[in-house]
Amino acid sequence: MNVCVLYSGGKDSNLALLKAHEEFKVVCLVSLTPKSEESVLFHYPNTQLVKLQAESLKLPLIMEKCLDDEESSLNALYKALGKAKELYEVEGVVTGAIRSTYQATRFQKICDDLELWCFNPLWLRDEVDLLKEALDFGFEIVFTRVAGYPLTKSMLGKKITNETVRTLREMGEFINPAGEGGEYETLVLNMPLFTKKLKIVDCVVVGGEYDATLIVQKAELYEVSF
Repeated sequence: MNVCVLYSGGKDSNLALLKAHEEFKVVCLVSLTPKSEESVLFHYPNTQLVKLQAESLKLPLIMEKCLDDEESSLNALYKALGKAKELYEVEGVVTGAIRSTYQATRFQKICDDLELWCFNPLWLRDEVDLLKEALDFGFEIVFTRVAGYPLTKSMLGKKITNETVRTLREMGEFINPAGEGGEYETLVLNMPLFTKKLKIVDCVVVGGEYDATLIVQKAELYEVSF
C-alpha cells in the first residue's frame, strides 16, 4: 500500500514514519505550516526544516500553509492530502497521534472524505514507552518549544536522553510526558531512515521562562553513519 506520512519533523511523526516504513511503501511526506504557535492542530516551531529532513529521507514533500484556526487547518490538510493522492497514488495516511481524540477524529474525517485509509501506529501507546523506544532506535531529538510549568526555556536545544524521559515521567502530574497537549515540541536531528544528519548552526530563544521557542535561523545536513 502506498502511504503518506503527516510529518512535522518532531519525534512522534518520525516514529510513526519508521513504523510505517516497516509495513508499507512510504511515497511522500505531507507537512502543514501554521501561522503561529497558537495553531489548534499542527506543530509550529521551525516547520521550514522539514525540507531538509525530507531531503535526508529522500522523500518528496508536500507543504501547505494554513492559519491557526481549525477550519483553515482542515482545509489545508484536505488540499495537501488530495495532492498526495493525485501525484503519488497514495492510498493511506499515517499520523503520529497518540491520545488526542481531537486530532484523530478530524484527521479521520478528512481521510474518509478523500477515501483514504488512516493509520495511527502510536495510538494509545504509553507515552513514556514511546520516548524510550525512540531513543532505543537511535533517535536524536531536541526540544524546540516549551509551553507551561514545570518545563523551562533552559531545556530548549537540549537533547532528550533517558534521564530526560525519567524527568518527564515525574512531571506527569502537570504535563503529558509526550507533550501531546502542546506542553513541548521537538525536532529530530537523526533517526534510522535519515541519510544525513541535521545540524543546527544558528538559533535564538524567544519567550519567557515557561513559554519559549527555539527559532532555528540556520541548519544544514551532513554525512553520518548509523
